[in-house]
Amino acid sequence: MAQIVHAAGHVKLNTNRIEDMVRDSTDILGLRVTREVDNQVWLSSNGRAAELVLVEAEENSVNTIGLEALSVEDVREAASRVEAAGCKLVSQEPSMDCVQAGVTFDTPEGLRFEIHTPTRDDMYVPRYDTHGVGPRRLDHMNILTPDPEATAAQLMAIGDVRQSERMVNYALSWYYGGNRQHHIFGLVKGTAPGLHHYSFEFTEFNMYCRLGDILDRHDRQYLWGPGRHRPGDNTYAYYVDSSNCIVEISGPMATVADDANFEPRVITNLERPGNVRDMNVWGTPAPLEWREHAHPFMKLG
Repeated sequence: MAQIVHAAGHVKLNTNRIEDMVRDSTDILGLRVTREVDNQVWLSSNGRAAELVLVEAEENSVNTIGLEALSVEDVREAASRVEAAGCKLVSQEPSMDCVQAGVTFDTPEGLRFEIHTPTRDDMYVPRYDTHGVGPRRLDHMNILTPDPEATAAQLMAIGDVRQSERMVNYALSWYYGGNRQHHIFGLVKGTAPGLHHYSFEFTEFNMYCRLGDILDRHDRQYLWGPGRHRPGDNTYAYYVDSSNCIVEISGPMATVADDANFEPRVITNLERPGNVRDMNVWGTPAPLEWREHAHPFMKLG
């Protein structure tokens, strides 16, 4: 049976530095502004109408994590499962007019998700002029939750996401959707709900060189990387945006080709420095700032 959640949909961030965030996203990362409406700016790395949504606000926080389903029927099925999974139904209307259907719900851990149909996409116009690097697509997010096992159970019940890999203590765990990418989101055990990072995909390794040089011209630098993660087998690098959220640039991930016989890998070696290569095949350990980073979720009503 096809999974309800297929892929990463969008990330919606509240920010009190919206002009700086737009400049970051266009001049450094290389997204394009697709719309400025009310107090929001929509940005995309391709022909889609919105992948990163910036909401002008008094604080820097996470507003919503969007997960993409393929049909209106899938969204309606997800909506029918929300309350039984122990979550609060917030809206059965899409939050943006570039999607046909959407359901928004809050989890008991203080996270807000929207499962929605695909964003309008002009697939024959994927490229555009940009001063930044220009990634291919939004590909995943790592989400902070006080109870990752509970959050995972809720999203499995509502969206039929499936686990691809985890640490034995659930400090980190990863989940895949219908596109079979190793993970479309990860869950990180934290003291409060939030976002560790959002990620866009690079298609060529030389793009890391260009991004590093652009960061330098903006008096910025990489936080960690480039390297290669063992979970997902993707190359990566990270930097911090103007709202103090981490942005990851990821190479293409491994895929779960044989879903019927797949068994999630469990990482049992948790001791540093012996487990460094479980996170980075090339051996450079994650800095403390990366390990302890937390971008807070907005307070949910």
